[in-house]
Order: sequence, then C-alpha cells, then structure tokens
Amino acid sequence: MRLVHLGVALLLSSAGAVIAAQQPPQAAAKPDTAEVKMMIDRLRKTVGPRWKDAVHFWCEEPRANRPDDAAIVPARIFDNVFAMGNIGTTVYVIRTSSGLLMIDALGGNDAPSTSAQVESQLLPGFEQLGLDPAQVKVILVTHGHADHFGGASYFQERYGAKVYIATADWNLMENPPARGRGGRGSAGSPTPLPKHDREIRDGETITLGDFNVRAVAVPGHTAGSMGFIFPVKDRGQAHVAALFGGAWLLPQILSDEALQTFRMSVQHFKEATGRAKVDVLLQNHMLMDPIQDKLEKLTARKPRDPNPFVVGAAQYQKFLDVMDGCTQVNIARRRA
Repeated sequence: MRLVHLGVALLLSSAGAVIAAQQPPQAAAKPDTAEVKMMIDRLRKTVGPRWKDAVHFWCEEPRANRPDDAAIVPARIFDNVFAMGNIGTTVYVIRTSSGLLMIDALGGNDAPSTSAQVESQLLPGFEQLGLDPAQVKVILVTHGHADHFGGASYFQERYGAKVYIATADWNLMENPPARGRGGRGSAGSPTPLPKHDREIRDGETITLGDFNVRAVAVPGHTAGSMGFIFPVKDRGQAHVAALFGGAWLLPQILSDEALQTFRMSVQHFKEATGRAKVDVLLQNHMLMDPIQDKLEKLTARKPRDPNPFVVGAAQYQKFLDVMDGCTQVNIARRRA
C-alpha cells in the first residue's frame, strides 16, 4: 500500500495532467457484453444485499446531482454532526468546542444563483437546527466543483469563515476550464471564488477546538479531491465516520486515465479507513445510498434502534468495493 500512497502524492503534484485527462470520451453507449454483465453479477454477490442499490446506481444507472433535487429536512444525525442540503448534495456541519466546521457549501452555476442554495437550504437549515452561521470557522471543500464551493465565499465574506481546499483544486477553481468555474454547469456567470485561505494536504490532521479530522487525498474525479475521516458520537457512543469527497457520479466525464487514478484513490482510502476502523458512511452525494431513507429512519428511531448512518467497519469497506468494482466495470465497457 505504500506504492498506492506514493502514487496518490505524485498524482496530486501533477494536477494539470489529471485535469487534462478528464475530457469526456466520445464513445456512444452500447449494450453490455456478457463479460461486463458477469462482472456486475459477481460484484453484487461479493458485496452482498446491503449494497445492491449502490451497485445498481454506480454500475447500471448513475445520475448526476441536479439543481432541482428536493431539499432534505435539516437533521442532527449524530451528537456533534448535522446534515442539510438536498437529496443530491449534502452539507455536514460539525459542532466543536471552538465553533462550527462545515464540509462543503452547496451553490454554483447549476443553481439559479450562487446564493440561492445558501439562502433556500443552508441558512434555513442553520436556523431550524439552532446553529449560528456566524460560528462557522472552517469550511472544508471536498473538491473544486462549483456545487461544493459555490456557497463558501458567502460564509467567508459574511462571517469570516476560513476555506480549506487541496492545492490542485484551488488551481482548478482559479483557472477553470471553458465550461465554467470548476468545470461544472453552464459557462454563464462565474461562481464567486472564496479567498485562498489554506491548502489541504494528504495525511494531515485539521483541528478546530477539540475536533480533529484527517484528510486523505483521493484524486480522480478532480486532481485535488479529498476524503475526510473523523470521530462522531451517537448517544454518547464513539464511532468513526468517513466521507469520500471525490466520488464520480457520471463515468463519462472521466477519461480512462482518470478512472484508473480513481481506482488507486479508492485503494488508498480503503487502507486509511481500514486502519481507522471507520464504521459510519457519509457522502456529499448520497444518491447511491439515499440519505432521505436514513433521515426517515432517524425520525422514527426508538431508544434501542441503531443509527442508520452506522454501517459497521466491514460493510464500509464493502461500500468502497462497490466504487472500485463499478469503476472497473466502466473501464471494461470502454475496452469492449
């Protein structure tokens, strides 16, 4: 696994090459071969029934998040973690002894305006959950696409929040491809950029008060995509959560090289989350394992019921196996 770690570091340092490799391939869709169908069936059996919907999403019917994705009811999902946003894109807010840390910030070109999702989803979410947006001290941006960093400048300018992003994706945001800032959405009005506060590096620990989060580089979707590992508590019981912040939703936006890079990143994240004994699944795009179902279970939860976000250490590794397996499926499709 040391080679995987080294490979990730080298890929981060060559951000331009990876980004350039992400131009959408032009091959037309065609029916799956017998080999590809067999790969999907084998993966489904390997990961088990818990992840059948995730296999179906990633291997057979992926879809991107959309600006009209329904808003979720803001919820406290752990003692120290809150979720808000919509069914396609979720923001997590973590309460610490020194203020709030937020992962991603919604917004971007795909929304009617940059502030639209901040005003319609984030700020009402803070109010409903009894959180003060002025207490947001740090925003960790998982990667440099506008649907993740779009609202960051609002919190930075209004409340003084500091914005942290990997070096390669600061570059992506500040030197966007022709499609628009961050390479997402129409090439209309550019998404306002946050000021360049701090760069996130692979393996570092980011601290706010009594809270520590470990950053893990997962390039592929973008050159600077990051995953995060951090402690949570559920009714006082300790767990470890992870968020793979650069999961692809549509494979056609990545080249063969980027998909191979992504596979290496999944292995790197498996190693890190395995060591940390991660047992909680969080994603910024929870389309493959819908967040709404979990929130409904939380609402109906009885004192002895489990937290639906706690999947267990073994099952979390199988979730990552789905990402890896469906990436292999899409590589095989292109070779067929």
